[in-house]
Amino acid sequence: MRLEIDGARADVVLARPEARNALNLPMCEDLIAVFEAIAANDDLRVVVLSAEGPSFCAGADMKERKGRDEAWVKMRRRASFRAYETIGQCALPVIAQVQGPLVGSGGEIAMSCDFIVASTAATFRFPEPQWGTVGATQRLQRVIGLARAKELLYTGRVMDAQEAHRIGLVTQLTDPEELSGQVDGIAEQIVAAPSLAMKLTKHCVDAGARTDLAAGIAIELAAIDRLLSQSDWRAGIERFGNQVGGRPDGGKKS
Repeated sequence: MRLEIDGARADVVLARPEARNALNLPMCEDLIAVFEAIAANDDLRVVVLSAEGPSFCAGADMKERKGRDEAWVKMRRRASFRAYETIGQCALPVIAQVQGPLVGSGGEIAMSCDFIVASTAATFRFPEPQWGTVGATQRLQRVIGLARAKELLYTGRVMDAQEAHRIGLVTQLTDPEELSGQVDGIAEQIVAAPSLAMKLTKHCVDAGARTDLAAGIAIELAAIDRLLSQSDWRAGIERFGNQVGGRPDGGKKS
């Protein structure tokens, strides 16, 4: 695992390309430590999670389980769940940049991010039942729906990037040579926005997704109260007015 910081942007890189970035226990521990370090850095505004080599992540490293007992396997699985949770709990927007094949645990890592930007060379596979284990049963269904998740898990088939984009697992799809530039542009837009507003927006969306509409509105109103008391919201109104005056839509009228 590698953490690179450039101004307000943090890059978290899966850096085990010789093993196709297969997830092992040290990587789980590193993911937790890296995202804890990000949480402690008040200067950061966006995180990009990517991987070295042609593969994003080949899934769990089954080789490390040889000779282990059930207690060790349970400990290892809990470590991976903590890693995914640490990614998901990051207060900053986290973009998954998927350049190639993604399997099993790689999907859990990517789905723990806020959204996935992928290359057309990426593929997606969730073969846990085919391997005699259980995994990806919770995040996957929440992203793509129950029936689609069941079909992918039951069959273990490889899904191409176009289908992943069509069903909503991937939010943006681009040619391989344009992937980094596409993600850079998104990250720059996020960094340019008011930091507190961005953090509160993520909080409201995530918290609201776990409750009903009325409770979600209450969460948003509480965020608005905090924004009004802790930010220069008038500057935001002025900035918006300048953008409208400059007609960033190219002068088109509705």
